[in-house]
Amino acid sequence: MASRQAPLCGLAPCCLWLLGVVLLMNASARPANHSSARERAGNREENEILPPDHLNGVKLEMDGHLNKDFHQEVFLGKDMDDFEEDAEPRKSRRKLMVIFSKVDLNTDRRISAKEMQKWIMQKTAEHFQEAVAESRAHFRAVDPDGDGHVSWDEYKVKFLVTKGHNEREVAEKIKNKWDLNIDEETQEVLENLKDRWYQADNPPPDLLLTESEFLSFLHPEHSRGMLQFMVKEIIRDLDQDGDKKLSLSEFISLPVGTVENQQGQDVDDSWVRDRKREFEELIDANHDGIVTMAELEDYMDPMNEFSALNEAKQMIAIADENQNHYLEPEEVLKYMDA
Repeated sequence: MASRQAPLCGLAPCCLWLLGVVLLMNASARPANHSSARERAGNREENEILPPDHLNGVKLEMDGHLNKDFHQEVFLGKDMDDFEEDAEPRKSRRKLMVIFSKVDLNTDRRISAKEMQKWIMQKTAEHFQEAVAESRAHFRAVDPDGDGHVSWDEYKVKFLVTKGHNEREVAEKIKNKWDLNIDEETQEVLENLKDRWYQADNPPPDLLLTESEFLSFLHPEHSRGMLQFMVKEIIRDLDQDGDKKLSLSEFISLPVGTVENQQGQDVDDSWVRDRKREFEELIDANHDGIVTMAELEDYMDPMNEFSALNEAKQMIAIADENQNHYLEPEEVLKYMDA
């Protein structure tokens, strides 16, 4: 697997992602998803054919880090880009109340867990539709002859071209099974991509991906089999004793960088607290201190209604000041102004 950078999960107070400061004031300060930032910083063509590290509406990143923007993504959906960085407080409150009214299906001026659950599922479906559209465009880039199938060798040529190799030379070397003379890091990426390619190739395997199979390759959250593959990859990376399960200590033991000052220590401590809370409250469904593959798969499945309901309850509980298990406009606005 590619090396990980020090995670930044847990930097924002949990009330902010729910109630407006993060949702409204900071959403447009970042791209709609992490892969967009990477695309601007790196090679555009490479990012068009590579599976993204970040998947909108999915709880964990591909490398096992918590998706710190998850609640933004399932609250705002595709509307994340519509919020201005320098929005006036009055305008922000108005926008937030517009969203509130959309979530409040029975118009009783309060949001129940069931209403929030339905909203989360709706916003997740929007992310799915967006991923399908992007994948369709990217498939055309790797299927220039338009025959509706892409072989692993064809994909490998396109990938190596983004790394600076000559397309004709690479194609000839692959055809004749000659040495490609690629660096170790690129070779490691290719091996990981090849494993993922084979997993996306539905039975009977023919090593040719159709458009729908290519969608599974880029976005494993769209395929049950690929979601299981992604879970296995994450557990493989975090599992220290080889039992194919995760203990709390294993889940919070990802390297978080060298602490050089108090601020760095605060970041590390916040990150550990976030992972511990996520493990104990949401991932470990039977609260036995161990997360199995099945539990992690349920947790990561974007269309798991039970998981969405748990998320809804958690989001409401953060701001439920009067403890009536509902989210009311006054509570939203109060936390936004906090």
